[in-house]
Amino acid sequence: MPDLSIIIVSYNTASVTKECLTSLVHSLSDSSTLSAEIIVVDNNSHDDSLKILKTFGRSPFPKQIDFKVIANNSNVGYAKGNNIGLRHAKGKYVLYLNSDVIIKNVDWQNLITYLKENSSVAGLTVRVLLPTGIIDPASHRGFPNPWNAFCYFSKLERLTAQIPILNRLFGGYHQTYKNLSSPHTIDSPSGAFFLVKKHILDKLGGFDEAFFMYGEDLDLSYRIKGLGYTITYDPRYSVTHFKYQSGLGSTSSHAKDQTRTHFYDAMKIFYAKQYAPHYPSWFNRCMMWAIDQKMRTSK
Repeated sequence: MPDLSIIIVSYNTASVTKECLTSLVHSLSDSSTLSAEIIVVDNNSHDDSLKILKTFGRSPFPKQIDFKVIANNSNVGYAKGNNIGLRHAKGKYVLYLNSDVIIKNVDWQNLITYLKENSSVAGLTVRVLLPTGIIDPASHRGFPNPWNAFCYFSKLERLTAQIPILNRLFGGYHQTYKNLSSPHTIDSPSGAFFLVKKHILDKLGGFDEAFFMYGEDLDLSYRIKGLGYTITYDPRYSVTHFKYQSGLGSTSSHAKDQTRTHFYDAMKIFYAKQYAPHYPSWFNRCMMWAIDQKMRTSK
């Protein structure tokens, strides 16, 4: 049984997926005592992804690393793709890793030891940086309850991010009041780098497949917290997230429109599932209307 299972969902990101895998294998090779399996689930890519993955799979690997490719016949989405990978995972710990993430300095053994020694912690993330060097905001979030969502979309969060007390009041969505240089708990990371104890994922059934893409990481974190566990942000280690490689960054306007629709649909699904039962119907209708308006004005 491997210590770590790493699940990567690939969709039309051939070149960056190869970079991701190269950096990952190099990083894992530094942990000679750690056994790992890399499971790549390709969602019927139309570029050279499968060819590159098969070629990569024939490369020599350190003996403690296994590599597997699962080719889907259609694009089943990010959540379902990861769940397919999860069904094949044998590790005690599972890392959800985006195909457009480059591993920089990660001590895998330290991260796993931390989870092993802290029974109340379900999972963790590291410092996820954008190519510009700033932290990816999606990797360090509070839950998007109505107040946090209002503060974010009204830009109150951004205006008060550097103002003590006010940033605690208005910065709940990205938890702007917390020190990004020291470890602490967060509500949710992004699925770009999310390391979780497998027995907890098995209990929860992985991602909710109602989410095609976006929102599934928040929903998983919400359910993890519902079990009484916490999630840690550990800035000692970092990765680079190129982001939007197969969605909003696509050169296809159709792909961009589809991605935007999935993004706002995810908001509706998450709200209806986790918050709507706690509010009156008139308020819920207002929230859904607000999401629709935001989607229309985002084009």
